[in-house]
Amino acid sequence: MSSDATGVHKLDDVADLGKFLQARRARVNPAEVGLPEDARRRVPGLRREELALLAGVSVDYYTRLEQGRAKRPSDQVLDAVARALRLDETTRAHLHRLAGNSRLSPVQAGAGVRPSLQTMLAAIDAFPALILNHRQDVLASNRLARLLYGGFGWDLDSGPNFVRLLFDDDSRPHFPDWEQVCTGDSVAQLRKMAALFPEDGELTSLIGELTVRHRYFAELWARAEVQDCNIGTVRFDHPMVGVLQLEKDQFRVADGSGQMLVTLTASPGTDGYEKLALLGADG
Repeated sequence: MSSDATGVHKLDDVADLGKFLQARRARVNPAEVGLPEDARRRVPGLRREELALLAGVSVDYYTRLEQGRAKRPSDQVLDAVARALRLDETTRAHLHRLAGNSRLSPVQAGAGVRPSLQTMLAAIDAFPALILNHRQDVLASNRLARLLYGGFGWDLDSGPNFVRLLFDDDSRPHFPDWEQVCTGDSVAQLRKMAALFPEDGELTSLIGELTVRHRYFAELWARAEVQDCNIGTVRFDHPMVGVLQLEKDQFRVADGSGQMLVTLTASPGTDGYEKLALLGADG
């Protein structure tokens, strides 16, 4: 990440295919792909020539690809590189996007809340639910979501940014699995959105701010993880009801707006379900 003359951060490592490849190459353990250990290895991960060998391309071509001198690499080459880097489907799609894959259409961020999402949110009253945009700003929330996060001092009505709140030092005591479940997933999702919305200055500024203010965010960002954390288990330590475990689901609208409905549920009879009911009754 760099800054221009105005001091505005530019996401070079998001838009730059070479920097993404370098970051991912550094994360591949040679032993995991059948290469011998080398005590003289001075840098982590694979060397360029090793990655080229695994992908079945020439060292010269892969070097040009990583240096941004290979124009419009074919889908076959990108897929071969993705296999060598052991990328999952989400990260493979990200690689194609960075390489300028013509099959991928640009998307546009939506400003107002999607009416269909607002309707769904209004129909949910037994579980916490909220609507986020591609930056993970809170666009709307229901009563139980405000009660749940209000216990941490979060005012959802003010439209806060979820990632910014998560990296606030005061948030850690409220999330027993803070590092693994919350921040890691959020950063990986933010990186994907940064590539999808490269012209969003607010998103660029947010990532620049978090990179400067939080060393752990910068470390996670440097890993170049890309994913959608659509489902998962989240534990909360709420001052009113104690620790409760909820299942998180994200439903993203397939219109390119980047908006999504997030629900936190628990099965009837579980401890999480009972504590949500208690939280709702007390609120």
